[in-house]
Amino acid sequence: MFGGGLTILARGNSFDYPRIGIVVSTRVARRAVARNRIKRIVRESFRLQQARLKGWDVVVIARPDVVKQTNKGLFASLEGHWKKLEQCARSSSI
Repeated sequence: MFGGGLTILARGNSFDYPRIGIVVSTRVARRAVARNRIKRIVRESFRLQQARLKGWDVVVIARPDVVKQTNKGLFASLEGHWKKLEQCARSSSI
């Protein structure tokens, strides 16, 4: 899944909890402050959605246009990705 400056890769795991990996390169955001802001928002959004994402390994890859997004816009983009992932999980488990 991609959109909103993010690419999300997901794969099922054998645990009862989700795991996350976050990739924000220096090409995406030169300054560490900007990279850390993106990672912090992704982690917080993931933390709030853990119950919905049970049993998934998720990798979030930031793209250059994510730096231009506001915190609110980034949260909204992530919420859309989590919803799509949840729908995918439901359809594959049925």
